[in-house]
Amino acid sequence: MNRMLAIVERELRKFFRSPALMLMSMMLPLVQLIILGNAFGGKVTRARMGVVDYDHGEEALKIHEAFQAVAANIRTFYTIPYQNEQQAREDVQTGKIDAAVVIPAEYSRRVLAGESPQIGLVVDNSDQFVSGSIESEMQSIVDALNAPLIQPKVVQNISLEIVELYPYVEYMKFLLAGSIALAMYVSVMIGGGMLYIDDKARGVHEGYLVTPITKLELVLGLNIAGAVKAVLSGISLTVIGSLLAGLGVIFRPAAVVQLSLLIVATSIAFNGMMFLLMVRVDDPLVPRAMFGVLNTLLFFPSGAIYPIKAFPAWLRAIAVVDPFTYAVHGMKAILIKDGGFTAIRNDVLFLFGFGIASLLIATPLFRRTL
Repeated sequence: MNRMLAIVERELRKFFRSPALMLMSMMLPLVQLIILGNAFGGKVTRARMGVVDYDHGEEALKIHEAFQAVAANIRTFYTIPYQNEQQAREDVQTGKIDAAVVIPAEYSRRVLAGESPQIGLVVDNSDQFVSGSIESEMQSIVDALNAPLIQPKVVQNISLEIVELYPYVEYMKFLLAGSIALAMYVSVMIGGGMLYIDDKARGVHEGYLVTPITKLELVLGLNIAGAVKAVLSGISLTVIGSLLAGLGVIFRPAAVVQLSLLIVATSIAFNGMMFLLMVRVDDPLVPRAMFGVLNTLLFFPSGAIYPIKAFPAWLRAIAVVDPFTYAVHGMKAILIKDGGFTAIRNDVLFLFGFGIASLLIATPLFRRTL
């Protein structure tokens, strides 16, 4: 009994002597409660809707008034004027806007003549959550136009024609981008962060410190090795996941180049972030305690499993600086939408910039001595 109590006492002493470990252990359930509680079940707000009005008549004005009412009240979307349908379609495809409404020429005349005019709606259905909310709200607007409170003398019969840019997107395909990013994060966390701390604890780094290797060489060597592991993990899951999900994009040379660039940028961003977090950590238990907290804090606000537009403002602020957000957006743009380099340009720039900035901050913090 005494020996068992001695072991219990030793483990407890070791636990309480590490304030960071205690803090991470307490933060995990709290962060999960706050993040998951707000990341699921929210309504889509502030979606971007392009409006192409070829009519500019009295009846088209009623549609604009309905859009203004939506933006001011339930705020499902706000409108952006466009001059032509082609530009609006391209912006939907590249992710600049989430949907586009096309009011055809002579719309007002056809309404007054009772000729059943149509309103076009172009949606990015690669994200079923956002597109479904926009379609539902647009259908409500059309129903209201068809059945006003005061029945006019001219019976209106307006229909909504929905144009989906992509074939039906299964949820497995939707989740694939997040799974690739998560696999790379786990690779960096275990193969980079945890291994780095374990090597320090076992005295492996002492061998580096007695050599003439400079601090910069040490930092770059450790991070390049970690980035290579993450790249291999990302490539493996991209290939396997694409085959399981039935995506043939990996057989297109241009898409392969774009995916490779995005994977390299993501690995640099993740590895730089992890090295910055671990550069002054000495306790090998701390990264293990941080794993769950970082996973929740970075993965769920990224839009990997639920659209960012459904988040509250403070959670969207986290998504803006979260490298997961840009990795997931870029992967979806290539794997699902085949949007080309234009769709991932900003994601790649942010990831490279984030990774380089993290390393520049972490390098002066790296201890060259014991």
